[in-house]
Amino acid sequence: MSAGWVAGAVRARTLVDRYPGAAGSKDISACPSLDEALRRLAGTPYVKYAREARGLSEAQRAVSATLLWHLRVLAGWLPRGGARLLVPLASGFEVANVTARLRPSDGHDSGAPQPPYRLGALETAWRRLAEARTPADLRAALAASPWGDPGGDTPWALVTGMRMAAVRRTAVSVPQARGWAVARAALLTARELFVQGRSLPEPVRRNAAGLLGTRAPAAASYQEFRDGLPAPARRLLADVAEPEGLWRAEARWWRTVEDDGAALLRDGRHGPDVVVGVVAVLSVDAWRVRAALESAARGGRLGEAFDALA
Repeated sequence: MSAGWVAGAVRARTLVDRYPGAAGSKDISACPSLDEALRRLAGTPYVKYAREARGLSEAQRAVSATLLWHLRVLAGWLPRGGARLLVPLASGFEVANVTARLRPSDGHDSGAPQPPYRLGALETAWRRLAEARTPADLRAALAASPWGDPGGDTPWALVTGMRMAAVRRTAVSVPQARGWAVARAALLTARELFVQGRSLPEPVRRNAAGLLGTRAPAAASYQEFRDGLPAPARRLLADVAEPEGLWRAEARWWRTVEDDGAALLRDGRHGPDVVVGVVAVLSVDAWRVRAALESAARGGRLGEAFDALA
């Protein structure tokens, strides 16, 4: 193991210490107002961006921006080329940038547009995608990049294609995260097929089949879909008898990522395992705090639902 990886892994561990964790997030979720919840973030890394937040949307974005900032810091600590490990793990921010660009044309614009996330060394093709003027241009830019062709130029096809491509790229490039990627592919596929009732574009179906096998993406029923999944994904959906219960599987997926990430931190030495473990733990914390802020914005009334996430 090179000295650069050792130094990067040692510093990476320090990022975890000041985050709220499950207990802190639960306290935030019980706050009677969003303002009170934001005050609770004062002693956490989230205060860097949350200090000026107005409203729930800005507060949740501040949490995500904090996570991205620390992933960029972590990338800077790694030896030359080490950031490549983090690019697929941070790809959700590039998907979010594209989603935000497409939202007005999808007819669901809500409030003033936010500036895109600044990805730095963690971008895949954002500068090229940002230059696209139309959905057709965006599809062409994706097809010419590591994202690949999403299979259509509607907002849904573009975003769905990117999400499944992100899962595929994570499974290929980050072996420590392959199990998470397989399970994530199952969730994405199940939602599209059996909640939204939409057929997958061909490139999306191929990416899903590469992780799940050919049976599940071609299933005619949810039960057939579950039966055709590989073991990690089948366990995730074991007690979710109907598609309407997929939110429970989603929460279980995040808890699995957290548990596996903590194990990588605990058992890993100095190297990529520790780095992936840190990314996992920080990502789960951000997801949980975003949910806690929503609970506080509703007067702290989501306690029971939040317990399912904690």
